[in-house]
Amino acid sequence: MMSHTFDTPTLPRDTVDAAITRATSSLFAEQKADGHWVYELEADATIPSEYVLLRHYLGEPVDAVLEAKIGTYLRRRQSAVHDGWPLFHDGDFDVSATIKAYYALKMIGDDIDAPHMARARAAILRAGGAEAGNVFTRIQLALFGAGSWDAVPTLPPELMLAPRWFPVHLSKFSYWARTVVVPLLVLCTLKPRARNARGVLVDELFSGKPASLTSQASHVHKGWQLFFAALDVVLKRVDGWWPKRLRAKAIALCEAWVTERLNGEDGLGAIYPAMANSVMMYDLLGYPPEHPARAIARLSVDKLLVIKDDEAYCQPCVSPVWDTALAAHAMLEVGTTEAVASAHKALDWLRPRQVLEVAGDWVDQRPGVRPGGWAFQYGNDYYPDLDDTAVVVMAMNRAADLRGPDKAAADDEAVARGREWVEGLQSQDGGWGAFDADNDKEFLNNLPFADHGALLDPPTADVSARCISMLAQLGEPLDSPRMTAALAWLEKEQEAEGSWFGRWGVNYVYGTWSVLCALGRAGIDSGHPMVARAVAWLKAVQNEDGGWGEGCQSYALDRKGHESFRSTASQTAWATLGLMAVGERNSPEVARGIAWLTANQGADGLWGQEVYTGGGFPRVFYLRYHGYPRYFPLWALARYRNLGVANRERVAWGM
Repeated sequence: MMSHTFDTPTLPRDTVDAAITRATSSLFAEQKADGHWVYELEADATIPSEYVLLRHYLGEPVDAVLEAKIGTYLRRRQSAVHDGWPLFHDGDFDVSATIKAYYALKMIGDDIDAPHMARARAAILRAGGAEAGNVFTRIQLALFGAGSWDAVPTLPPELMLAPRWFPVHLSKFSYWARTVVVPLLVLCTLKPRARNARGVLVDELFSGKPASLTSQASHVHKGWQLFFAALDVVLKRVDGWWPKRLRAKAIALCEAWVTERLNGEDGLGAIYPAMANSVMMYDLLGYPPEHPARAIARLSVDKLLVIKDDEAYCQPCVSPVWDTALAAHAMLEVGTTEAVASAHKALDWLRPRQVLEVAGDWVDQRPGVRPGGWAFQYGNDYYPDLDDTAVVVMAMNRAADLRGPDKAAADDEAVARGREWVEGLQSQDGGWGAFDADNDKEFLNNLPFADHGALLDPPTADVSARCISMLAQLGEPLDSPRMTAALAWLEKEQEAEGSWFGRWGVNYVYGTWSVLCALGRAGIDSGHPMVARAVAWLKAVQNEDGGWGEGCQSYALDRKGHESFRSTASQTAWATLGLMAVGERNSPEVARGIAWLTANQGADGLWGQEVYTGGGFPRVFYLRYHGYPRYFPLWALARYRNLGVANRERVAWGM
């Protein structure tokens, strides 16, 4: 690791105060009247492209104005470097995203000989043509008759009838895989054809080379690849020989499973791919557009749209609980009367969204645990998550002394139920996954339809750290069996150079911030080797301008480590918060990071950040949280001021 020697900037108190005041005012102005915050959540071109294709699949009337806006968005996102579409801002070419964007633009009406289309087509053909697309891209093409179902791995719906001991069982998949795959089982079995009357195809994207039926992704083991190739041959040959009653029963189970989890206007799993698949499944099964289940499933998709004056796109999901809880922490850190009142409104909005009645899919692994978590979205009762729950609980606990007796009592009850649920979802190895316990059967990532390598939800350092922070803040003894196992898990997961891999944020800076906050809150001494190595690593990767940055390329399969990148507001805030959590408030590195934040604040009191610092699925799906450069820098600045005033770590609240 490099060591830096830089001058320590002098930060006048009024400079920091002014930056905090401007950022607080802007954040307060963006709070909704009912107390919550919600910001845009942007992915790559895939989701808006699929939205266009969904409308045409269903044969809906063309909304020329909306399609024109989505077309403008997609054309703007095309790379001038490699002529295709990346998975994140200024990223490398991705063949699957480019195939879908090209197809959507052609469906909208773009001439295939237009310069942008010709460049995209040439890039696709250079990459191996449409045959090189991933499994979900092949399914999308097959639905329109633009690709062959023979190029799609067989997904028998009889999977729904498998006993729990069977190696490939639905309960062993992650929540997102479950909700996406179940309606897909029906689609891939009945092999429908889009209602699109225009019959737009993309024959010009095919190279003519044979497509592999099994995943060619780099994470797939060669032995598994050969096994599933042979299995797929068998499944395709016997596909017409399944007993009709058995197949009908399996499809009915898929239908019932989706309907039970339909989740109202928030949609199946509250994520776009599952929601879109549910609509197509209902359509295929003969549900008319006005049927309540199909109608509400269709509405849930449109609620993900972001429509502006000149552009529009579809979000993969929404993040109101996450945004609101994090913004509330920032406001509590600011600590003024207005900021605290703003945080109280946020907590009032959050409390009734705790899931207390529905025993979601997580109960398969933990049947004796009572519900008590919060979801990421407005509603997703079957799938609350540990990360949101821990952050909400910490905010409620933090504000307890400021809430008044009635609200404090209600918050205390919510905190207790949230803690109970988090404790119950700890995995056997000591860590926590995002949605389930012990969801770690790694061989399943070799399945042909798992070529994204993200079929599972195993424990991760960032989520585990958040749960440890929560427990420590609530007084969990450091030597309790639960905490001992959790801390041992974190120590085992530390990378050789001192960082931690951040599953849900980019990446090693995110993971290391998360863990340092947990260790600091748990009272792990800064002289502990685990802490010392992490602090040294964070300081070593600071940029010359004083900020921190990291590229999405750091999610390489070989986990080669941090990728240097220009400084960003959210990553600089994470790094400074992590360092301050373990006693580094007065270090020159923190001072330089805070100076970077004050120097790069916009006239509106906020920070611009186009780059993606959120992770959906490492290597294949990334997220731009529009709220991250709003509340995280404010949080860091306010903590820096508070620790300086107190001259000690009195505001080390676990995050």
